[in-house]
Amino acid sequence: QVQLEESGGGLVQPGGSLRLSCAASGSSFSAYAMAWYRQAPGKQRELVAQFSSGGTTTYADSVKGRFTISRDNAKNTVDLQMNSLKPEDTAVYYCNAGRWFQNRRYTYWGQGTQVTVSS
Repeated sequence: QVQLEESGGGLVQPGGSLRLSCAASGSSFSAYAMAWYRQAPGKQRELVAQFSSGGTTTYADSVKGRFTISRDNAKNTVDLQMNSLKPEDTAVYYCNAGRWFQNRRYTYWGQGTQVTVSS
């Protein structure tokens, strides 16, 4: 069992920056792929960035060059640094942990944190 708690959301002007943090409780954090998803009103939840257990990072095309995902396995945290924010980045951002273990998929979600980009 993994519990995830996000923090760092808020209101920011276009072009500004925010840093989201996700703290995980539970065991085997380093075995999980950690990711940030977002969901805007009326839209499906989409993957923003992922940091695999093996150290590989992937990003949605819409955020490449602007967002950076990082993780600290010693602290059980994963962060999302968001720069050059745009109004279309407005969404609820969710932290996600996922892994396969003994042929079973385990996925956990945080409660989400609101990011609003507006002047």
